[in-house]
Order: sequence, then C-alpha cells, then structure tokens
Amino acid sequence: MTERPLRSAPAPPVPRAELAARYSAVRRATEALVAPLSAEDAALQSMPDASPAKWHLAHTSWFFETFVLRPSLPGYTVLDPAYERLFNSYYLGIGNPHPRARRGLLSRPSLDQVYAYRRHVDAATERLLGAELAPGLAELVELGLQHEQQHQELVLTDVKHLLSCHPGRPAYRPGARPHPVSPPAARREAAGPAGRGAVPALAWHPHPGGIVRIGAGEEGFAFDNERPRHRRWLEPFALATRLVTNGEWRAFVEDGGYARPELWLSDGWNTVRAEGWSAPLYWERDGDGWLEFGLSGLEPLEDDAPVCHVSGYEADAYARWAGARLPGEDEWEVVAHGVPVAGNLAPGEAPHPRPLAAAPDGAPAQLWGDVWEWTRSAYAPYPGYAPPPGPVGEYNGKFMSGQLVLRGGSCATPADHVRASYRNFFPPAARWQFTGVRLAKDLR
Repeated sequence: MTERPLRSAPAPPVPRAELAARYSAVRRATEALVAPLSAEDAALQSMPDASPAKWHLAHTSWFFETFVLRPSLPGYTVLDPAYERLFNSYYLGIGNPHPRARRGLLSRPSLDQVYAYRRHVDAATERLLGAELAPGLAELVELGLQHEQQHQELVLTDVKHLLSCHPGRPAYRPGARPHPVSPPAARREAAGPAGRGAVPALAWHPHPGGIVRIGAGEEGFAFDNERPRHRRWLEPFALATRLVTNGEWRAFVEDGGYARPELWLSDGWNTVRAEGWSAPLYWERDGDGWLEFGLSGLEPLEDDAPVCHVSGYEADAYARWAGARLPGEDEWEVVAHGVPVAGNLAPGEAPHPRPLAAAPDGAPAQLWGDVWEWTRSAYAPYPGYAPPPGPVGEYNGKFMSGQLVLRGGSCATPADHVRASYRNFFPPAARWQFTGVRLAKDLR
C-alpha cells in the first residue's frame, strides 16, 4: 500500500489512556510481523518499490519523532541526527531523503540499533501521552498509528516479494497457511472444466444508479484523499457478488489471455511483452498444473481462492475477456456503504486469500479483506479537495497522477484500518501487493 500519512477531520477527544493503549498495541503489532525475520532478512531490498523490514521499523518511528515529538515534547532529544535523512520517505519540505531504491544499502544502523531507536521514541511518546495533550495532538498521534498500520501491510508484501526471489522459496512462517489445500489431482477433479470447484456461482448485485454521495463524512478519522463527501451520478450497474478465483483466472491463461492483444490496453500490452508476463505474480508451472508462492512457502495453487497479485492491466484484460468491466470506485463504495467490516483481514499468521465458503444470496461477499480490488477509476482529487498545510500534508495530492484506485483491503490489512471510503492507489502495472479482481457490468 502506498503510504499516505495525512490529517484527519476534527473528532471528539480520545481519552489519553485509550490512545496510549492503542499506541502500544500498534507498535507491538509491527514488531511481531518482523519477529520471524533474521537480521539479514530485515536488511534486504528486493526491488525499488519495496523496502527492507528494518527500514519500515525505523521510518514509522521517524514519523512520530518528526511530527509529534520534536514539535510537541519539550526537551526531546533525537537519538541520532542522521536518522532524519535516512528514514525520511518523501517529505521534501523537511529535507533531502535517502533515495528509495537504495534503502537496501543501509547496513547501518543495525537491526538492534533500529529497535533501540523504537524504544527511544516509544518512551518519549508515552511521556507525552501521560500529560495533557495540546489541541490537535491526539489526531496527529492517531494519524501516525494509521500510517504505521499501512506499513504493517507493506512489511508483509515486501517480505513476500523478497522471499520469492530466494531460489529456495523459504516460508515467512512455515505451515501457517490459514486453510488446507487439497492435493493437485483432487483439486483438478473437483474443479471441473470451468476451474471453479466448490465456489458459489458468480451472480450479480444490481444497483439502480442515480445521485449518490461518496467520500468520508466530517466525523472520525479519514485520510484527506477521502474528502470532501460529494455527489456523483451513476448509471444503473451491477457488481459481482464475489471475487474472481484462481480457477477462473486459470481458464483465462489457458485461453491464451496473455497472448491476445485485443484484450489489452495499449500500455498493458506493452507491459506484458516487456515483462514477459504469462500468469499472475507468484504462479509457477508444475507439470500440467500450477504452484503459488505465499508467505507459507510454495504450495499447490488453490483454484477456489481469490486470484491475487495481478496488475490493473491484467484485471482490465480479464474483465474484457469475461464480457464485463472493472467497477468504478464510486460504484464499489455505494454498495459497500453500511456493510460491516468483516472478512479475511489482518492480523493473521500468514496472510493468504481464502475461498468463499458460502453463497452470498445475491448480496456482495468478500468486500472486505482477501485482496485489494482494482477499480477503473483514476486516482484524482475529489471536488473541493485541498491538502492540509505543512510538510505532513505534502504526501498525498502529489501522487494524483497515473494511478488507479483500489478498494476493500486485503488479508494483510489491519481490520480496524479500512472503511467504505478508504482509497488505496497504485500504478496499473503494480502487482506485488495483495491485489485482485471483482467484476462489474452496465445495466441497460
């Protein structure tokens, strides 16, 4: 997930003890995700879009030091002035960050020193939260916690990519897949020619369209790209009642989907050819079947599970092949509004998309968790959008170009971090995140 540390709207004051407990829980959760890694694991960077786990640990501490402690805690002393540059991400108003693509070269500080940095920041933040908080400070601390939760997901996605590059395909947590996988022969027999297995048949949830309102309201936390709430006009449409599965995607692969230029956007086709894509990321041929690399290692592909780690280009091509399209983010939001946030979300031992167990009875299932759902919506500002002042607000608006919006959260997203208005975004060629597909269609 692209990090977006930005302000929330004013909210009722949070009791200091409650905020301190939440701070402690979020910080412990991040370290628990890194605990299975060796110091060597935590220092490596597998590609420019990913970051070492050690850097995530340090950067999330840098956020609290930079935006909370230094301006608000009298007498606060930084642990190491060099960290101001090393662990800055993209805040050019603060200084000149260390280049993102070279974070894997930061052999120093050591992992132990980074943990010491976290202890230093935690102790100071706990002192701050033990006193009367200045106006707006509780909201800023909550912003830092939401920011850290984004990095918790990034730790998992980046570690997964890192371990996939190792020739031994090591597991992040061996044997921790959250559901059993049937043997390949039994799985193929159950799936049948359509490759759907026991997954409920795909159905359509209709919406009449008309004038709708989307975006976050004025109460509670939301990133600034979720506001202001505003009106949209929607033509009648239908949203698929479940996510696209691996078995359905396998049928697309076997029908030559990656070799048919008529299915692809021009940029997508160019990317397929340049990158040599022939299947989703982490799929590997196994005779006449497939294996899939996950955080529990390399295992047989589960046809019934939602397809994952596909790009926006691939999602768009599959939708065209299936005689459908991707939903707009506004369509997704109006259907998800009021649906309780419950599903395959973090925390979990080794996040992985899960098969849908029961028929949705015409109502959309899997809206929350499993995979982030690509939409056809360009990531752009809402009418009346204005970023907050100062360096803490520079991070979001400047990315509103060349990216697509995703909705719903994934199996690696903390459950208390998502909501119907939440807008994730990535370039359409990205596929190392937990990204999948829900179809939509027009109703005439």
